[in-house]
Amino acid sequence: MNLNKKKSIPDEPMIFALLLIISNKMDTLLEREFKEFNVTTKQWFLSETIKSIFDSPPTMKELAVEMGSSHQNIKQVALKLQHKGLLKLERDKKDARVTRLRLTEQSYDFWKKTDPKGTIFREKMFKEMNKKSLSTTRALLEKMLLNLTEIENTAFEES
Repeated sequence: MNLNKKKSIPDEPMIFALLLIISNKMDTLLEREFKEFNVTTKQWFLSETIKSIFDSPPTMKELAVEMGSSHQNIKQVALKLQHKGLLKLERDKKDARVTRLRLTEQSYDFWKKTDPKGTIFREKMFKEMNKKSLSTTRALLEKMLLNLTEIENTAFEES
């Protein structure tokens, strides 16, 4: 592609395209990194989200909201992790209609092995970026996520 043509693209459509490209590249590269462990990026992300965000086993719905995914997608990934012994799907004690997701002891041992790969990947991705740039980027991405949530809620209300 012509570099001058790229530079002439306005910021909003270019940022939009870059986010999609970055997402695809991250997924492809992480899949490659985790292949030796026989886990996918989505399986790693689901486990990491449970471990990092929740103090107690979340419901599928809670996890879907945090991951920006559907209940069905979360269930598919969770079932694969359960089959590998890395996750346990449990009925809620107070409401049998609700399924909670609990990382297993085997899971904690397993993810300790993958943590160094994830850390190295993240460090390489953010190399030579100062704290101010990272803070600004985080604020921008959080605002974009908030805007997307508003779009999602508006679309849900209209249907």
